[in-house]
Amino acid sequence: MDFENIIVENTEGIATITFNRPKALNALNSALLEEVSQALDGVAANEDIRVLVLTGAGDKAFVAGADIKELASLNALQAKRFAQKGQAVINKIAALPIPVIAAVNGYALGGGTEMALACDFIYAADSANMGLPETTLGLIPGFGGTQRLSRLIGPNRAKELIYTGKIIPAIEAQALGLINQICGADFLMDAVMKTARTMAAKGKVSLRAAKEAVNSGLDTDLTTGLKIEQDAFAICMVSEDAAEGTRAFIEKRSPVFKGRLS
Repeated sequence: MDFENIIVENTEGIATITFNRPKALNALNSALLEEVSQALDGVAANEDIRVLVLTGAGDKAFVAGADIKELASLNALQAKRFAQKGQAVINKIAALPIPVIAAVNGYALGGGTEMALACDFIYAADSANMGLPETTLGLIPGFGGTQRLSRLIGPNRAKELIYTGKIIPAIEAQALGLINQICGADFLMDAVMKTARTMAAKGKVSLRAAKEAVNSGLDTDLTTGLKIEQDAFAICMVSEDAAEGTRAFIEKRSPVFKGRLS
């Protein structure tokens, strides 16, 4: 499928969605959100895809936020629908059973930070900046930022960033626990793809089970979370990948995982 606002690539089981509105700093408008939604459906349906990477076109922005020109024309009902559309797309990212990496190559502001927060973790260029500056426009984050940021870094720190609209550099975002790794801009995608290939080589059943166990466990108490882990472990144990992994260990060779979920 051809897209106008994004680029979708798939190599060696690693899919990449690139936000491709560089003249607008990859700002999120309705058309781009719809294309991302369609692309995510395609990724979810493709059993050969083991890892997804999100990044932005150009060297200035991952996503610089929502398209302000479109926002300025909305009434209350339209604004709610726009927020619903953005949240639906970002929820799709979070719900994918495969690992998702955000490669933040520049400004990730507003909706850009919210997109990144839905990923499993973030790698960023040393020139990257993140933040939720909506209050400077008389607004608040509408694509899940008030909820996901507070869950990741704690409510007090999240409130400070949201209330002030402060934009922070990559090094500060890493100190807050937003970013896993910072790289030179020219080496960002190399680092992301190295990690993506490492994960893609693992058993797909185990990756899916690990992601589900971590995410489901965060929403419950420790005792329930441990039961979720037990069930996920048991499911992994009877998979083809587990049989191959244990056999390869005993035979002192590298495993060859088939990535089948059934």
